[in-house]
Amino acid sequence: MKYKETLASLSRGLMMTELSTTSLLLTETSPDYTDNETGCQIHSLTDVILDGVTVLICLFGLVGNGIVLWLLSFFIKRNPFTVYILNLAVADLSFLLCLLVYLIHYTVESLFCFYEFGHFLRFLQLLFLFAHNTSLYFLTAISVERCLSVFYPIWCRCHRPKHLSALVCALLWALSCLVTGLMSYFCVFVGTEHCPMSHIAMYVLDFLIFAPIMVLSNLILFIKVRYSSQQRQPGRFYIVILLTILFFLIFAVSFGNQHSGWYFNSFNMPIEIGNALACLNSSINPLIYFLVGSYRKRRFRGSVKVALQRVFEEHADSREDREATRTDTMEMAN
Repeated sequence: MKYKETLASLSRGLMMTELSTTSLLLTETSPDYTDNETGCQIHSLTDVILDGVTVLICLFGLVGNGIVLWLLSFFIKRNPFTVYILNLAVADLSFLLCLLVYLIHYTVESLFCFYEFGHFLRFLQLLFLFAHNTSLYFLTAISVERCLSVFYPIWCRCHRPKHLSALVCALLWALSCLVTGLMSYFCVFVGTEHCPMSHIAMYVLDFLIFAPIMVLSNLILFIKVRYSSQQRQPGRFYIVILLTILFFLIFAVSFGNQHSGWYFNSFNMPIEIGNALACLNSSINPLIYFLVGSYRKRRFRGSVKVALQRVFEEHADSREDREATRTDTMEMAN
């Protein structure tokens, strides 16, 4: 009897151990769930780690975009393209700041089971969606103007309006504000049946108008430089544009698809992954500027200021511009 009782107690102990281990694994690795006793939402360990990594990336991106903004504002000669890059840095900085505040606020709410500021989180979501759209618009404007500067260099040098870049940037900020404002009005303040239509209009504008124009402009520019009559190494600014667009297509488009799918219940990417990818996109641009500007003779050398000067002051007399100018001059002479 004692032997049977010992076996029974040992079996019960093993079952209790297994149940506790299973409960621990659910808490650490399974999707989020709500505690029935407290009503608090408990997040999985994977989501907590992803949010922590995203916060670190946001901090890195804030420092990088802040340095770019400071150098472009006070130490680098202003030209049409630096105006676009300056506004792009402001948009990326705004996106990272809003996303950082959102993640910190979301984490504090989860830890202390305090859900009194849901409208504030929705407001932050709208803000970093606004900044994300603005970044897309600026990248499209940079791509189109760079393409025009290669195909029509004489017009860009002699007849281009002096404040065209500033005017375009102001219009793009206003467009992004209008799109996000309409979506906020129909989906947050009013909550009418027009909310889905406002989302569809924004995604059509982003993914069927601006994104194709951006990709097509860079594709045309790539073909022009790649198959030009004189094979030369492309300028640094040209490389910066291609890399920036490439990383945007890899990282930021996933963020847009994730948010649209999350709204229409058609895409299952976790929101933590989408936030991390979008954070990478807004943080990587300063690193691209520095690496491309400091790369000389198969080595990375020079300060951040010198690297940015090489990138953004070079394009005024870049190789592809000189070649396009010579070609146009010869055609006019003939």
